[in-house]
Amino acid sequence: QVQLVESGGGLVQAGGSLRLSCAASGSIFNIHAMGWHRQAPGKQREFVAGITSGGSANVAVSVKGRFTISRDNAKNTVYLQMNTLKPEDTAVYYCYADASSVVGAPMRYWGKGIQVTVSS
Repeated sequence: QVQLVESGGGLVQAGGSLRLSCAASGSIFNIHAMGWHRQAPGKQREFVAGITSGGSANVAVSVKGRFTISRDNAKNTVYLQMNTLKPEDTAVYYCYADASSVVGAPMRYWGKGIQVTVSS
């Protein structure tokens, strides 16, 4: 099994910044892609950003130019630097990892989610 733990969320004023972190642990054999989705109240979960083990990143159009995703493979950790935050960025942010464990087939694992609230 693979566990993901997010940190770094909270309350920030519009225009401010936050940095989310997500650390993977457990019986990890290999982690392929990692990234973030978010879900705002009353809305469907949506893709925010993803990054491969080789460092190729993809960011949603809605956050491009404001959010940056990065990764530390040695620490099995992915980061999401969020700048120029807007009230519409308010959501629960979920980390994911496409990983192979030592006892199971490759699958997508999810964190429990972390709240980000941007006040106007």
